Amino acid sequence: MLLETVIGLEIHAELKTNTKIFCSCSTEFGAKPNENTCPICLGIPGTLPVLNEEVVNLAVKAGRAVNCEINNYNKMDRKNYFYPDLTKNYQTSQYDLPMCVNGKVTFNYEGKEVSVRINRIHIEEDAGKLVHLEDEPVSLIDYNRAGVPLVEIVTEPDLRSPGEAAAFMRELKGILEYAEISDCRMEQGSIRCDANISIRPYGSEEYGTKVEIKNINSFREVQKALEKEEKRQKELYQFGEEYKIKQETRRWDASKAKTLPMRSKEEAHDYRYFPEPDLTPIIIPQEKVDELEKSLPEMPIEKRARFVSEYGLSEKDASIIISSKTLAKFYEEVVGLGGNPKTVSNYILGDLLRMLNANNMEPEDIKISPKNFVSLLKIIESGKISNTAGKEVFKEMFETDKDPEVIIEEKGLSQISCSDEIEKLVDKVLSDNPKSIEDFKAGKTQAVGYLMGQVMKASKGKANPPVAKQMIEEKLSKM
Repeated sequence: MLLETVIGLEIHAELKTNTKIFCSCSTEFGAKPNENTCPICLGIPGTLPVLNEEVVNLAVKAGRAVNCEINNYNKMDRKNYFYPDLTKNYQTSQYDLPMCVNGKVTFNYEGKEVSVRINRIHIEEDAGKLVHLEDEPVSLIDYNRAGVPLVEIVTEPDLRSPGEAAAFMRELKGILEYAEISDCRMEQGSIRCDANISIRPYGSEEYGTKVEIKNINSFREVQKALEKEEKRQKELYQFGEEYKIKQETRRWDASKAKTLPMRSKEEAHDYRYFPEPDLTPIIIPQEKVDELEKSLPEMPIEKRARFVSEYGLSEKDASIIISSKTLAKFYEEVVGLGGNPKTVSNYILGDLLRMLNANNMEPEDIKISPKNFVSLLKIIESGKISNTAGKEVFKEMFETDKDPEVIIEEKGLSQISCSDEIEKLVDKVLSDNPKSIEDFKAGKTQAVGYLMGQVMKASKGKANPPVAKQMIEEKLSKM
């Protein structure tokens, strides 16, 4: 039986505000446990929330960034459930009148264009964080995150593979970063994903039984979790046991590389939604929507197309560079100061990303200044140092951001370009390698490469390669 995978995502992204959604507590990450709390975000009886206007502004920008319609009239609702990380026993969210509806995100995946419809975007408060202690009978709760503003972005079930789902997440992360809606630091939990997956016979219009996988916080883990759940469900279909697939919530256990059941999946009526009585409806004038839309910067899809047309980059190279707003800005600053677009791209995609990954660093941690980067490229182009020496200088700059001239001087990396010096080296190498000369005369042109290697070795890599090669060839031709 030919089977089709159907995936929809629910993405929670923390909004880039200084204070929480209903109070003035800080949203700063890394504070001491329960330091950023007050009676309002702790849900003490008798307190009243006040909606943070910046939350509304950022949610509208998120909606327009993914082509949503904005509901000029919307409201907050209470979503009732008991869990220790919500002291109020309800979450203030949006139910039947969300802020944004009917959007669409289009991206490329494995050479094809994929369009994913956005069902809705609504605002809500985050919950606290439970800390489970190993071998202890208790868990601890940090309420610093309680009340941090979120947008929940809900897609239609338009994704057809785990790879597509991960690619969509990357595209959405870029949009939220570029529009400065969220910092999207996945390692800090500021963007998380719940994934819904089902299987159906190919060509069927009806959806299979949906399983939700909760709180996955990296692109790689989203893909791995969905692949494992996809495999589990397909195997049940193949053995005629699809009835064993239950509508439930499962969690992803990365250490065991499998999904595990948590609880049966709740329906909307289980939460007993009702309008939040302590907050008035949210009315957003159309002029405000238009103003916020005009404030949006160049989005990733536009920047990718421009990098291809303006700088001559391949679609793949442009996609990697623009995947980080910081990296794209760094690239354009270096090129703007005179760096060759392709050369700069090669350095970023090769040496720079490799060193960032090896040191577990983000593009935001780059120390090299665009000015020093361009200086190094011009020094290499002038022939003062070789490409090999240039990579050594670049590594030092990555660690210290020293001026490349200073590094070259300290390490003695200046290239030998003086004809007299190179001629002495060439003559010595030719004298020491009579067999290579005979090989060349016998038509073995690779002998030139060997002799070049000996010259570079004798000069400790400092001889100017084009000058040395030309001199070797001229001398061999006269022998």
